[in-house]
Amino acid sequence: MTELSVDERAELEALRARISELERERTEEIARANAAIAALQERVYWLDRWHLDLNALMARRGADEFRAGVRVIRAAVRRVRLLKRRVLG
Repeated sequence: MTELSVDERAELEALRARISELERERTEEIARANAAIAALQERVYWLDRWHLDLNALMARRGADEFRAGVRVIRAAVRRVRLLKRRVLG
């Protein structure tokens, strides 16, 4: 086996460091994906338990208006929370 030059050793160490960083990032991405899957499974569990079919529910008359109303309420709640944070924090 041939000896590595100083430049080759430095490049090898830099590559090893980059590989370690990429492996850490991948591990974090997998953990986030697993958490998202778990949250979705929890939601689906309750929808199944309550025998709710969201596709059928949203196809009914008035569903668009209901979603618009929910969006308005969510926006108001967000504004109140933001205002509360600004005042208290």
